Amino acid sequence: MIKNNVRKFRQEHKYSQKQLAEMVHVSRQTIISVESGRYQPTLELSFKLARAFEKTVEEVFIYYE
Repeated sequence: MIKNNVRKFRQEHKYSQKQLAEMVHVSRQTIISVESGRYQPTLELSFKLARAFEKTVEEVFIYYE
């Protein structure tokens, strides 16, 4: 199982869902789905999100066995 901190970091950076979506070149709906855990992003999108927050991928996405 993979959990994520996308919503937490987005709010800390004061980005709207739309702003973050534009930064990483996806739709707002994709950001909503990632935040809710309904969608597991591609590796490329995971890196883009991490860079948007100036974090590592491991800080944004947490893997649980």
